[in-house]
Order: sequence, then structure tokens, then C-alpha cells
Amino acid sequence: MDKAPAPSGAIEFHYELQRCDDIECCAALFRKQALAYGFDTYACGEVDVDERERNVFFIVEWPERWRKFYLSSGLVERDPLIDALTERRAAFTWSDLRKDGSFLRAGAEALRRVAEQGWREGFVAPVARGGSHFGLVSLAGRATDLTPEERRNLGLMCESLLVRIRSLGPPPKFPVPPAGLTGRELDGLRLVAVGRTDAQIAEELGISKFTAHQHVESARKRLGAKSRAQMVARAVAFGIVAA
Repeated sequence: MDKAPAPSGAIEFHYELQRCDDIECCAALFRKQALAYGFDTYACGEVDVDERERNVFFIVEWPERWRKFYLSSGLVERDPLIDALTERRAAFTWSDLRKDGSFLRAGAEALRRVAEQGWREGFVAPVARGGSHFGLVSLAGRATDLTPEERRNLGLMCESLLVRIRSLGPPPKFPVPPAGLTGRELDGLRLVAVGRTDAQIAEELGISKFTAHQHVESARKRLGAKSRAQMVARAVAFGIVAA
């Protein structure tokens, strides 16, 4: 797939995004832009470089084979794209990582599967949230070299996408369990975030108070929080629950 001129610039894209009232609309609009730059798949969400089990995806448009491999192989722990966030704050490409050899950290099997998909280039746009936490949009495709102007334009579009998605609040359903939370743990977390007690959670979910307490405590541990207040704060920071 050859790169085609972008149908709109970053400013036009930003204003088009404001007309989207849900993540599906945002995803479709960004997909159109990504294809114009030669990228046929992407994902976006929030990542913690130090605690990668906390990663949250809002959109995952990866092919199913790659999605299963990435999520089940432990690749996230050696993903060179996430590793690079410790040193890079501006958007970067796979070619940038190849130059310093860090792209090889993904391992031979991961690189083989990337080649199978026909992906030659990737583009990664991080948004620093503080500490080891980043918003992230990661694209892959058959793009050729991006010009400096194209990199700037695409980077701004990625940031606009993240800002708009976060403004819409958590999706009704995440494409991947956020931070590894089970459905019941997520239910309990959401109810704690709006001030419910264990007894109230139990009543709303139709379970025992003991079971409700277990779900909430399990959610707290998954988020590495020392208290329920910290658990909710982290969940809000990563877009798992609304502020």
C-alpha cells in the first residue's frame, strides 16, 4: 500500500474529532487518516513503563493473529516501543529504533510475525502523563519514510485522538480487560469510584458482601494501590473509570 496525501491536516482533523460522540467514531476517523500515511493498523491507550500489567487499551485495531500473539507471548515486557519511552518524549518511528539496535529487543519471533503482516514501518506517539505513565498511539503499516512535516502532522493527530478519547470517558467495553481486571473486579472498582460501600456493591451486583469485598480488594492489588482511594485515583488516571 503506497502512501497517499492526507485528506486533512492536523487542525482540520482536530475539529472533525470534536464532532465524534463516541470512541467508534473517533476510531473510524483516525483510521482514515492513518491509511493516508501508509499505516493500516493501530492501537491507543495508556501505558506504565514500570508496571506494564497496568496497561489500558481504548482502541485495538491489530489483526487478530497479532493481537493474540502480543497479549499471550509476554512481548509487552520486552516491547522496544514501550522501552523507548524511558528516553524518548517526541514521536518516533521503527526506523529510528532500528538505527540504535533497540528494535531487536522484540525478539526473533516477534520480528518474524511483523514481517508476516507486511509491516515495514511503525510510528509511535507518546504523551507524557508524569513519572512512568504515558498516553500512547502506536501505528504499523507499509509506509515509506515520513517527511519531518508528516511526522509532526501525524504526531499532532495522535495527540488529538488521545485527548478526545479521554474527554469522552471510559468506553462501555474495553477491547482488552484494562489492567487485567476481570469483569466483576471492574464492576466493583466502578462502584467504589462513585462512593459505594461493600454492602451497597453486594446489593447492586447481587452477590454477598464478602464476595464484593474480595472483588474490590483484587482490583486494588491489580492496580498496585495501597488503599481504595489510591486505587480509584490510579483508575481515573488511566481512564478506567470516570473522574
